[in-house]
Amino acid sequence: MDAGAAAFLIELGVGDTVVGTAAPDFKTDFSGDLREKLDALPVLDDGRGSAESVIAAEPDLVAGISQYEFGAFDGTASVEQLKSAGSAALSACGAVQDGPMENIDETYRYITALATAFDIPERGEELIERIRDQVEEAAADTSDVDVPVLTLSSVPDAGAGVKTSGGSSFANGIITLAGGTNIAQGELQNFASLSAETVTQANPEVIVIVSGFANESDEQLKAAIIASPLLAQTDAVKEGNVVVVPQRILMSPSLLNADAVQTIADAVKNAA
Repeated sequence: MDAGAAAFLIELGVGDTVVGTAAPDFKTDFSGDLREKLDALPVLDDGRGSAESVIAAEPDLVAGISQYEFGAFDGTASVEQLKSAGSAALSACGAVQDGPMENIDETYRYITALATAFDIPERGEELIERIRDQVEEAAADTSDVDVPVLTLSSVPDAGAGVKTSGGSSFANGIITLAGGTNIAQGELQNFASLSAETVTQANPEVIVIVSGFANESDEQLKAAIIASPLLAQTDAVKEGNVVVVPQRILMSPSLLNADAVQTIADAVKNAA
């Protein structure tokens, strides 16, 4: 259902089974040999994957990064529709969280599920170990720090509150691994809304701009957020500790989750 899910299959050595993908924008963050392999895959839908195009490909298994790709986006097939068409479905996100997410175990669970489906458990274990090593290396210098972090995908509006990632979000896990503390960690939901006063009091020392949602370019979005009067007095803005991370690798399982950890960890080190 997206090129990010296809990337996992390629790395597990079963890329030749992929009959097509949707959401090709997920290829944006990949490069090198893996990007070439992703570019070679048929694109069934430039959008989120219409039910008609997916079912017409007659897949045995439909894999996706997010549970929302199965019926929640307009026109996408539900699990029930796929089952009726003879296709199984497997998504990464969707685990129940009793508290704040502090890791990227969803990524590892997804790899295990894919490897189990193809009866290649050893390859799954090897890929998990590789990503774990990458994450540990990325956060090697931030294990003893605690820096307040705010995520934003748009310019905050005083009247509507500051929209950010909550404690149950995958982004919260990335931030935690990078040595930061999400200032909305106490809001146990994927998306949270904080008052301007709460943000001012928390005084984030790092602002993570989540790209991929806004119409403007990353540079334009970053400039607008830095210029926001609501954030002018935060240490993050005053010290220029504002970084951009694509939502594709920050908010859901990805082969490139360690890259997101690295970008935030670098900003955390600058602030510590």
